[in-house]
Amino acid sequence: MEPTAEIVSDGPAGLLQSDDLYNDLCVPREAEILKELTDASANYPLSFMVTSPDSGQLIALLLKLLNAKKTIEIGVFTGYSLLLTALTIPQDGNIIAIDVDREAYEIGLPFIKKANVEHKIDFIESQALPVLDKLLENQENESCFGFAFVDADKANLKNYHERLLRLVRVGGTIMYDNTLWGGTVALSDPSCVVPLRQSAWKDMVEFNKMIAGDPWVDISLVALGDGMTICRRIY
Repeated sequence: MEPTAEIVSDGPAGLLQSDDLYNDLCVPREAEILKELTDASANYPLSFMVTSPDSGQLIALLLKLLNAKKTIEIGVFTGYSLLLTALTIPQDGNIIAIDVDREAYEIGLPFIKKANVEHKIDFIESQALPVLDKLLENQENESCFGFAFVDADKANLKNYHERLLRLVRVGGTIMYDNTLWGGTVALSDPSCVVPLRQSAWKDMVEFNKMIAGDPWVDISLVALGDGMTICRRIY
């Protein structure tokens, strides 16, 4: 039997495995309002799901490179990546943010208001698929988004991808979080996966295989946080 994979990305340093190195490289560039939101989220259940600063810096850089103005976020939690995106896109930009958990979103809302970016956010308390399908009913929404960030239920990643490919413009980017799944995607036997990771392990492995062979996108799996797969639509 293979040994259980050590979860290497759940600590502050992530895959760097050194808090000092992580703090020197990543934390100085983090906006103070984002640090405040992270602190406010610390006592909320599953607070480890807050986007890490190094992952956030990559998101912000991509948004700027893409000149993204309209974005979609599936899975908001307490709103770190949402606030980061709102701080980065233009004043007249817009984010459609979808999550079933309004309570978690409310943790971050005071910081969104403090940063004066609430006008950029359209928060929708819902399962994501009905919202995406509703958007696609209007042909004007097709190929009009520059960026999408997905950090939600892993069982629906394939369904999200199919719809986002129609919503994101050619040359636009879709980013999926947690694609290394604590390093467990390299294991061949799910019984070796730590209990916290077991329920979605198969979904994550199958999604990685699917996305690797998708001819509609260029991809890069980046070893930040818990792994982030960046997909650029090419058709």
